Amino acid sequence: MRALQVGRLSPDLSGAELVEIDIPSPKIGEVLVQVRAASLNYPDLLMTQGKYQFKPELPFVSGLEMAGEVVKAGPETGFAVGDRVMGGAKTGAFAEYVALPAASVRPIPAGLDFTAAASMGAAYHTAYVALVELGQLQAGQTVLVHGASGGVGLAACDLAKALGATVIAATRRGDKLYPLARTAKSDAAILNTGRFREQVAELTDGRLCDLVFDPVGGNVFDESTRCVTFGGKLLVIGFVAGRIPEIAVNIPLIKGFSVVGVRAGEYARRFPERGKRIAEELAVLVNEGRITPHVDRVLPLDRWREAFEAMRQGEVIGKIVIEP
Repeated sequence: MRALQVGRLSPDLSGAELVEIDIPSPKIGEVLVQVRAASLNYPDLLMTQGKYQFKPELPFVSGLEMAGEVVKAGPETGFAVGDRVMGGAKTGAFAEYVALPAASVRPIPAGLDFTAAASMGAAYHTAYVALVELGQLQAGQTVLVHGASGGVGLAACDLAKALGATVIAATRRGDKLYPLARTAKSDAAILNTGRFREQVAELTDGRLCDLVFDPVGGNVFDESTRCVTFGGKLLVIGFVAGRIPEIAVNIPLIKGFSVVGVRAGEYARRFPERGKRIAEELAVLVNEGRITPHVDRVLPLDRWREAFEAMRQGEVIGKIVIEP
């Protein structure tokens, strides 16, 4: 089968290439899935550089999540040949076939095709853990979402709107403001460069935000500490900007807000029943038509470099999907 394999770590993707390797043989408790679509996530890019917290042994097949059809499954897995499934692990999705533990996949909701299903898992699970599980989002609250044009950020906008929040979508690029402002996933769109507190204050009549969803870090985190209302939460998702920020603890003390770290994958591993319930709740929202992943483009596997480069340059609104 064809697969995108990372043979060495590099800053410029030179350590990754398409190769022909054997189709994996599923172990007991695993299913073999023919991949129909796989979505690109920022950790996929970081892992080619060795900059992600999880560092798989080289060589490895890239790709966090996918959607496809089961082609082999033991009776103990709970799946049968032909089942449409979505899910994944930390690696393996950018290939024609992938073997995964049965616990790592779940049925595709009836309302999703393979492309949308491949775009759902990691982004919406992260958004749900952050906003609902840890942020305790309530209808009527205001949420500031940074990195709102990316897959995770746009999922957070979509989910927050579906749950009755007012959403301010924030991005660093002016050319993305118009499409973000027009989407039903947000109520307003702002630039999060420089001092953006004044924009937030104006949009909220001075009340500021109950929740701030921050996958960016760096200067965006610094300024976001000025945008959280008393009793609010600043949700730390990641550090796309590169700099891991620091905060003097007197700031959340005086302003009365919480800084909350979000590790969505670890949350599901530590609380597997809760993780299962989150998937079920997201499936309900999908089937009710209340959330829909936004796919920026679909590319064949042999154009993987174009996909990774578009993510690296921040040219994407939503998700890029790769088809083997």
